[in-house]
Amino acid sequence: MKKLFFLVSLAGFAFFWPKAAGAHCNTMDGPVAQEAGRSVPRGEVTPVLKWVRKEDEDEIRAAFEETQKTRNSGPEARKIADRFFLETLVRVHRAGEGAPYSGLLPAGTPLDPGIGEADQSLQQGTVEPLMELLLQHVRQGVRERFQKALDKKKRAEESVDRGREYVRAYVDYVHCVERLFKAVEGGKAHAHSDECGCA
Repeated sequence: MKKLFFLVSLAGFAFFWPKAAGAHCNTMDGPVAQEAGRSVPRGEVTPVLKWVRKEDEDEIRAAFEETQKTRNSGPEARKIADRFFLETLVRVHRAGEGAPYSGLLPAGTPLDPGIGEADQSLQQGTVEPLMELLLQHVRQGVRERFQKALDKKKRAEESVDRGREYVRAYVDYVHCVERLFKAVEGGKAHAHSDECGCA
């Protein structure tokens, strides 16, 4: 039971953490931009290819070659060429993840929940601090939804409106728990689980 709860906690971290303003791979301090910032000056495209799908590799190679040619024309051309490649690489990377792209965000943009901590755990070579953080947030999120549903249930029979309040709290609680288990299993949650508001 302890092991299962931990796995569920890992999968459900983002469900309970307040939403942040930005993503990760479309920021200047994200791993894609950082890799590109090292690869372009060296003239080495290979390190960045891992960030795109195999079928997108030719597009990235072509953009890289164009960037290398253009950046030799002076400081201003170098700046424009580097930005072009960076934008291309991040856009193609995000398309491969099925994510939209609306431009490159500046360094310091807030990250989505848990991403900074996940990166930090890899840099430090330990996942223990991250696991503690995950457990804390999942416990809090589950307890809050449970208590709300329980409180609403006690008054559900007083009127139709009270009953509907209970049903909304019930859906929020049960579907969030369902999504946690589905995430661990690698499957998809119930068709209308988006109603729970925990995404």
